[in-house]
Amino acid sequence: MRLFPSLAMLVPFLCLFFLCPTLLAQSLETNVSSTSAAARALDGLLQDYAYRAFVRPKTGVPYDGVVPSNLTGIQIAAMRLRSGSLRTRGVRVYKEFQIPIGVVERPYVERLVLVYQNLGNWSLRYYSLPNYTYLAPVLGLLAYDASDLSAKNLPELDLRASGDPIKINFSDVESAPDGSVPKCVWFDLHGLVKFSNLTAPNECSSLQQGHFSIVTESISPPSRPPEREGNESNDRRRWIIVGSVVGGVALLALLVFLVLWARKCKRRKKMQEMEKAADAGEALRMTSVGDTKAPSATVTRTQPTLENEYVA
Repeated sequence: MRLFPSLAMLVPFLCLFFLCPTLLAQSLETNVSSTSAAARALDGLLQDYAYRAFVRPKTGVPYDGVVPSNLTGIQIAAMRLRSGSLRTRGVRVYKEFQIPIGVVERPYVERLVLVYQNLGNWSLRYYSLPNYTYLAPVLGLLAYDASDLSAKNLPELDLRASGDPIKINFSDVESAPDGSVPKCVWFDLHGLVKFSNLTAPNECSSLQQGHFSIVTESISPPSRPPEREGNESNDRRRWIIVGSVVGGVALLALLVFLVLWARKCKRRKKMQEMEKAADAGEALRMTSVGDTKAPSATVTRTQPTLENEYVA
C-alpha cells in the first residue's frame, strides 16, 4: 500500500514544524547567555591569579596581581579580611570601592578575600550592552573564602550590605554626549542587568557585589526607537509566538493533505480491486452471427421444452 511510505515521508516534516519554535527559542537564549558564560569563566581565572599575589599576606592590605599575557589591560587585586572586622569596621578605601559597616557574607566564613577587577578595554567583550556606550571601564568586586589561598575555581560568597550601600567612585570616566544622561549599570553573577541613577558625579552604589560601570544610551537613527531593558526577552517571546503560529498552520495544512491523500489511495485501491475481479471472470466464447460476432455461452443450465409438446 502506498499510504504508509507517504506517511513515513511526512513524519520528518511534522517533527520539523513541532521543533521549529523550540529550536528558535533555544538559539536566542544561547546568544543571550554566551556573554554571561564567558564572564563567569573570566571570574574564575582572575580569582586564581589574584590569589597568587598572596605570598605572606597581611590582613587588610591589598595586593596587586598579575594577569596572563593574553589578558593585558585587566587589573586585579586581592585583600584578605576577617569576617567580623568587615562587618563592624568596613573598608574605607579599596581601589574605587568604599565598603561601609554592616556588610556580611553568606555563607559565613572566618576569613574572606575581596577580589578587585578592572576590565579596562576588555569591558565590552565580556559585558556587552547593545545600544549602550561605556563611559567607564567595568569594575568588579567579588568575595571568596580565604581558608585556602591556593584554591582555584572557588564559588563566590554572597556579599550584601545590610545598612549603607557599597559606593563605587569611578576615576576614569569619559564625558557623556550632549543630550544623553549617564546611568549606572550593575551585572550580577547570573547575567541580570540593572540600571540606576548616579548617586553623585562619577559615583554609583549597590547593596550587593558584582560588576559595575557607567554607561549612556547610544544615539540611534530617528526611525528606530531606542532599545529598552528587557527587549531581548520580548523579542524571544515574539519569535516563539510567530514560530508556533506558523508551525500550527503548516501542521494543519499537512493534516488536510494527509486526509485527501488517504482518500485518494483508498479510491485507487478500490478501483484496482474491481479491475482485478473483472479480469479474473470467465471469458465468453465468441460466435459469428451474420457479419457480426457476439459472445455465447457453451452450455445452458436448463434444456428448453415446448409448451405444447405432448408428455407421455
